[in-house]
Amino acid sequence: MGCKHETEDVYLGARGIKFVPHPGVRLKKRPGRWVLCAELVETTRLFGRGIATIEPQWLEEVGAHLIRRQVGDPHWEKRSAEVVASERGTLYGLTVYSQRRVSFARIDPVRAREVFIREALVAGLTEDTWDTRLPFWSHNRRVLREVQQLEHKARRQDVLVDEELIYAFYDRQIPADVCSGRALERWWREAARAQPQLLMLSREALMRHEAAGVTSQAFPPVLRLGGVDCRVHYLHEPGHERDGVTVDVPLFALNQVSAERAEWLVPGMLREKVLALLKSLPQKPRARLVPLPETAQALAQALSAPDVWARGSLLDALLARVRERTGLPVQRTDFKLETLPPHLLLNIRVLDEHGRQLAMGRDLAALKAQWGAQARGAFAALAALRLGEGPAEQAAAGREPDAPSAATATAAVTASGSGPSPQEAAPTGWDASTRYTQWAFGTWPELMEIRQGKQTLIGYPALVDAGDAVTLTVVDEPEVAQAQHRQGLRRLFALQLRDTLKGLERSLPELPRMAVLYMPLGTQEELRAQIVDVALERAFLSPPWPSDEATFAQRLQEGRSRFVLIAQEVARLAAQVLTEWAAAQRKLRDAKPPAATAADEQAHLQRLVGKRFLLETPWEQLVHLPRYLKAVQMRLDKCRADPARDAARMSELHPHEQRFWRLVAERKGRIEGRLAELRWMLEEWRVSLFAQELRTPYPVSAKRLDKVWAQIGTNP
Repeated sequence: MGCKHETEDVYLGARGIKFVPHPGVRLKKRPGRWVLCAELVETTRLFGRGIATIEPQWLEEVGAHLIRRQVGDPHWEKRSAEVVASERGTLYGLTVYSQRRVSFARIDPVRAREVFIREALVAGLTEDTWDTRLPFWSHNRRVLREVQQLEHKARRQDVLVDEELIYAFYDRQIPADVCSGRALERWWREAARAQPQLLMLSREALMRHEAAGVTSQAFPPVLRLGGVDCRVHYLHEPGHERDGVTVDVPLFALNQVSAERAEWLVPGMLREKVLALLKSLPQKPRARLVPLPETAQALAQALSAPDVWARGSLLDALLARVRERTGLPVQRTDFKLETLPPHLLLNIRVLDEHGRQLAMGRDLAALKAQWGAQARGAFAALAALRLGEGPAEQAAAGREPDAPSAATATAAVTASGSGPSPQEAAPTGWDASTRYTQWAFGTWPELMEIRQGKQTLIGYPALVDAGDAVTLTVVDEPEVAQAQHRQGLRRLFALQLRDTLKGLERSLPELPRMAVLYMPLGTQEELRAQIVDVALERAFLSPPWPSDEATFAQRLQEGRSRFVLIAQEVARLAAQVLTEWAAAQRKLRDAKPPAATAADEQAHLQRLVGKRFLLETPWEQLVHLPRYLKAVQMRLDKCRADPARDAARMSELHPHEQRFWRLVAERKGRIEGRLAELRWMLEEWRVSLFAQELRTPYPVSAKRLDKVWAQIGTNP
């Protein structure tokens, strides 16, 4: 017999010989892959004569006693629920068949049982190796997951016993003749009548030792973020994107998640994070805190106190205690946050209303920048839906009706305790679809509670400017709500002053001339609208803002008489700013300063006078804009005489400005608090550097700026 060679034009025969069909052979068809020869004749080559094509299966039938069988690769097969192997049959060195699946239990039942226990039962605790509904199977997998969770929480891999001990547990109880899934099911159903707990692993049997400190209090299953109980997942797998603590945050609650709360993680990981922060300190304060592990343990214990935990920023709380222990003026910037491993930063997983992942990351600010607008829309839609429901609608939707006093909305008492009671503060007739032209929505609440299932969300109500009316909405961020509410109140006051506003254009004689100067930025109507809005704010929106119809009417009466005079004052200031701005633009064009100076002042003028400069510049700084613009002109004059001096002072100024605008970009354009103070200190420093003759209202220098930077707490 022979089998066609795969690459050569010969046949392989028994015991390694090679032959070719004799030229005198006459066949109707070409010989097949397997042939049988009547005789072999060797002349110049070894020829086969009397050739006929055969099938290899015939060899098994007539030569079964001669075939040598080899079995290898025994493995568990989920589909057939048994241990199978690959069989290979050879006849005088020729492979008749290979990769044939055979039941390994019939060949080697002892080894088949071992493979069954290891690959089906032991590996099946973590993998999907077997389709069975036996009670011990699901019980053991659940207990193993609990122990693995302990390892993930404790971030150590020595709690779970090794696989050999689990194998020994099964090996002791399973009979020697059970080596397949069906056999085990038959035996277990019979034996479990007398021993219901048969083959069930206990938690103690799977643990080498207790995971000390791993409690539900130290590693809670949920965290309250943004007013919502968010599910927490723990994973100990360095390098994995979800290593550490991952929290599922619904999209509608994203904007309410506090960055300060995210710093604290969970109590069980506080010591490790404190230790990492202490290690990042400079050498001098770090030396006073050795031994660091013991210090970190003591600090973590102090920070875990109920009156301290998750109150404000973790860095600020730790900073105060480090200063107390070291006696050194340690700054917030001394903590090198970039050295922290990823698992010590909270991983936030943003989910949509169906529980699908939208985004995930450890940079909360970046998540808010990317998804903040969608989160705001989701929150507003949820608020409109919930606030528009009465008890009947809530019951029909399967939710418990809200309290009677909060069928539409419930206002929370302010933190200071000075706010109205929830019953008094609830706005009457709240309807987000209604358009109002006067105050007709009751007492205005500072906060509102919105129920989503069993959760209670905190919303911030706001009036929305709708052009010829205002509408009501609830926003998830206090800063956004305040900005919207300011515009809405402005519109509501303007609606009460229709006749006054119609005649205001005639009382602004310089408006056409200002419009010509403003033309590169916008239209006359846009400039007039800004003047009116600034005048409305100065006349009617001094804090505190009106919170009910009576205070609104009183504020309207007080401001009506002075509104026109204020508008004329704003218009005069706008005329001064635009005149100086136009002069600076001409000077920049005609003076032709060095390219660096020209680029610097062009960007500077764009920051000072933009399309909405009247509204976007605080009034306290708006009055200084003409002086800042005069300083630009004086700088351009001086630069022509001494460009080297100008370049030197610009090199002194630029690092601070670049640092400032980089920080503004990181904070998504928000300029608040000390950052706003620093913004105008930089403008005054420009005046001090390039136009000292104009003077500044207070001393300003690089050292004073450094002090403000230290208080802000940002890295260079």
